[in-house]
Amino acid sequence: MLATASILDPLADRYVSWLRRSAESTVDTSDEVPELVRAMPMVLRIEKADPPSRSAVLAAAASSAIAVCLDPLAAPGQPWHDEVHAWMCGRIRKVSRRARGAHWTAVQDLPGVTVSHSGAEVRSLLPGLVVETPRVLGRLQISGSELPEDEQLPAPPANAPVLWLNPGVAMTVGKAAAQVGHATMLLAALLHADGRHADLADWATAGFPCAVRKADPSRWRDLHPGEDPALAWKSKRVVAVRDAGFTEVDPGTITVITQWPHV
Repeated sequence: MLATASILDPLADRYVSWLRRSAESTVDTSDEVPELVRAMPMVLRIEKADPPSRSAVLAAAASSAIAVCLDPLAAPGQPWHDEVHAWMCGRIRKVSRRARGAHWTAVQDLPGVTVSHSGAEVRSLLPGLVVETPRVLGRLQISGSELPEDEQLPAPPANAPVLWLNPGVAMTVGKAAAQVGHATMLLAALLHADGRHADLADWATAGFPCAVRKADPSRWRDLHPGEDPALAWKSKRVVAVRDAGFTEVDPGTITVITQWPHV
């Protein structure tokens, strides 16, 4: 059992209620103090000369986000715990930025976890107050570097979660990186809440491997949790990410659906 997994409890506690909220309420921030808004920065390495594939970047992003949350440094009494816990108790915002060259090297000094996947690298950083974003991070672009859809991808592995992107929603690579990061966090939270500690521990030991693919409409319909997300998890181990709608997509949009493979 992972000593840090209880830090995900706030996500599991509000998962079903979040999916059942009205679309209008997901974007309501009247309960927040702007100076206290927290986010997890995600830095995508996208070099000019040899950019990575889109699917590889997204898989690395998904793995790195949950790796920060369940890092030993996030355990109670450890240096990252308070920041991760405070962020977990509010909206799990993420901000994706692009880095290359010396800028990519510089962000390695910030607390976080870098994950490499099929030639792509993403560093997810310790969440913190947005108003206190470090200068080395603030100078990185949030938008402006897009990656094309992969033309041909192999079949995803059968023994790792596949994060299926909504086929009817266009997202930039930065937006999609944040959404798949939400997906792995929710998946880990529900595994922990369900007592599937061995599955979660094995996934963590392997480095949280996953694959990212765009669903076809038929698969999307089959996996969609519908009106009963609790039953969808219990019967099919299906988890859905519902976006608040601050950027790019409409409030309440389901952006990613994933399914734990070891049912």
